[in-house]
Amino acid sequence: MKKSYLIIMLAATLMALPVRATEQAEKEVIEAEEPAVGITANGSQVRITNAEGKTLEIYNLAGVRVASYKIDSEDKTLNLNLPKGYYILKAGGTARKVSIR
Repeated sequence: MKKSYLIIMLAATLMALPVRATEQAEKEVIEAEEPAVGITANGSQVRITNAEGKTLEIYNLAGVRVASYKIDSEDKTLNLNLPKGYYILKAGGTARKVSIR
């Protein structure tokens, strides 16, 4: 009786091990990191990279939003019709302070 009980317990334990290993592997999810959004300015032209589907928001130094643009491609160059000065450009999680000349 004791021997059969021990065999049943051992078999039940061995059957449960592969199931737990499979469940563990399914829970492991690797998230792919998005490339960082790039914002560069040259005069009144601004180049935005890796921001497709995002919105570029432009603020003056007082924090007032003066313009916004929908980015429709991976590499977009915009000609800003803004007065000369300093502005904060924000797209996705990236923000840059630029000078428009």
